[in-house]
Amino acid sequence: MDANLVAAAPFPWLSLIVLLPAAVALTMPLLPGDGSDPRLPRTLALGTLAADLVLMLVCFSQHFNCGSSELQLVERLSWVPALGLEWSLAADGLSAPLVVLSGLVTLLSVAASWNVSRKTRLYFALMLVQASAQGLVFLSHDFLLFFLAWELELVPVYLLIAIWGGKQRQYAATKFILYTATASLLILVSGLALAFNGPFTFNLSELAARSPGGTFGLLCYLGFLVGFGVKLPMFPLHTWLPDAHGEANAPVSMLLAGVLLKMGGYALLRFNVQMLPEAHLTLAPALIVLGIVNIIYGALNAFAQDNVKRRIACSSVSHMGFVLLGIGAVDALGMSGAMLQMISHGLIAAAMFFVTGVFYERTETLSIPNMGGLAKALPITFAFFLASCLASLALPGMSGFVSEITVFLGVTANDGFTTGFRVITIVLAAIGLVLTPVYLLSLCRRVFFGPRIPALAVVGDMRPRELVIGLTLLVPTLVIGFWPRVAIDFYEASTNALSTELAQQATLALGRFTALG
Repeated sequence: MDANLVAAAPFPWLSLIVLLPAAVALTMPLLPGDGSDPRLPRTLALGTLAADLVLMLVCFSQHFNCGSSELQLVERLSWVPALGLEWSLAADGLSAPLVVLSGLVTLLSVAASWNVSRKTRLYFALMLVQASAQGLVFLSHDFLLFFLAWELELVPVYLLIAIWGGKQRQYAATKFILYTATASLLILVSGLALAFNGPFTFNLSELAARSPGGTFGLLCYLGFLVGFGVKLPMFPLHTWLPDAHGEANAPVSMLLAGVLLKMGGYALLRFNVQMLPEAHLTLAPALIVLGIVNIIYGALNAFAQDNVKRRIACSSVSHMGFVLLGIGAVDALGMSGAMLQMISHGLIAAAMFFVTGVFYERTETLSIPNMGGLAKALPITFAFFLASCLASLALPGMSGFVSEITVFLGVTANDGFTTGFRVITIVLAAIGLVLTPVYLLSLCRRVFFGPRIPALAVVGDMRPRELVIGLTLLVPTLVIGFWPRVAIDFYEASTNALSTELAQQATLALGRFTALG
């Protein structure tokens, strides 16, 4: 991408979107009282994130051209010249829909935190900082700024798990930070290697224009793949996820599944595909294999889980395998499916963890063997959980079906793979599709049907606030399922541009091979 072909922002929309939550978070310690009354910090956080979401919708509906693959709303300001660090923000089709997804899920996570009553000023301040860090990850156009945002978002998540998590919260939080911080070292080393490979720069457009190949490009690609693969999560780097979900409260699980995992997929497209197309063409079959392993292993592992949240977490590992599959397909259709899967899974997984939190508040357990017969006691909760499960198992008419079938079509449409490779890929991925309804519907059966366990404490079904949150997450899955263009139009130009670049690299590689022959 040519760094000069950008549409500059007449108004700093992106900076406002990124900085507003963090600025309000700084005021949380100044709120009156001893922090025991959650109403003021909760209302302030909710109002701030609602305003931020409105800013996103206005910005991307009125000032963003979905038909262009070029950078838009560019803001560039020298920040620390001695380090070459710039406050450089920009949006394109890869980042814009994920920024909106991040804003929506974070807002609903705060709304789902209604019953948090301990250290509320700190809790909601961390939620606001997390919102800013997430937005900065998707909108940064400077590698060092991106890396700082990538590191910043680890801190609130660690604290949210370590302070408000379950009995094993310290173990889960420590495991999360060890995995992600170690992976960050690989990201930093790979990014610095690219920055020093030629005239020094951290600007992502300038780095992408270099497109280094050979052994150097492959090593950088592998560094990014492992670093971002931890966050995706990619087998065998995924083991932090079930522990984190198992101990985090439901709102934090909504953030983990709805936003943080998408950072890994986004970064793979932004760095591995856009900056290192030659290496990506070489290693694309490996991504296909890793995607298949994710899909099948995650599904099989879900069967072994007797904790509702851990089973859904393993389901996320399986579903994010389709993102790897789509990215590995290297064509426009496959990458479009990967983007759509990230958007779809962000909504569906957030809905599943939210509803799980609803019946956990009423039953005080997540142990599947200790649950049963809840459908009669919680009929509305059951309906919402079943709907989210149907969306997750790719029922036609819901977003999960559209995204996964698009990935399948992308793999089959790629003539660069042999027919046998494509057939084996589709057959193995289809095994995951068959396993998904089995472990999800068996979960519904065991939790909501069968004999009622008298020890379960159930008081009331979903409240109006909870109904609004559930509908806000599930209605878009239906809208995208029946009208996928509402999401595809956002990013199609960008995924087409990536596909074109990969095709050009493939042609150049074939020309070099022919010349050598």
